[in-house]
Amino acid sequence: MSEFDTEEQEILDAFEAGRLKRVPDADEQMAQHRKAAEATFKKDTRINIRLSSRDLRALQVRAMQEGVPYQTFVSSVLHKYVNGQFVEKT
Repeated sequence: MSEFDTEEQEILDAFEAGRLKRVPDADEQMAQHRKAAEATFKKDTRINIRLSSRDLRALQVRAMQEGVPYQTFVSSVLHKYVNGQFVEKT
């Protein structure tokens, strides 16, 4: 079974066949995307929060399962929540 979906496989096939061409302003576009990404993920404010030790341990376990530091995991969860990216399970 392929690890790529149909669209990803098509892109990979086109790349390997040499059918993809670099856009003329690729460096400028990459710089703009890099700047936007940096602004999106810039962490410029610190907060302190009190949690139950049980919740903190659960967060640390989940972060470990995801392979990220727990503070990064908590920040990611909060970011997804405020941007409406969480999907409620029914």
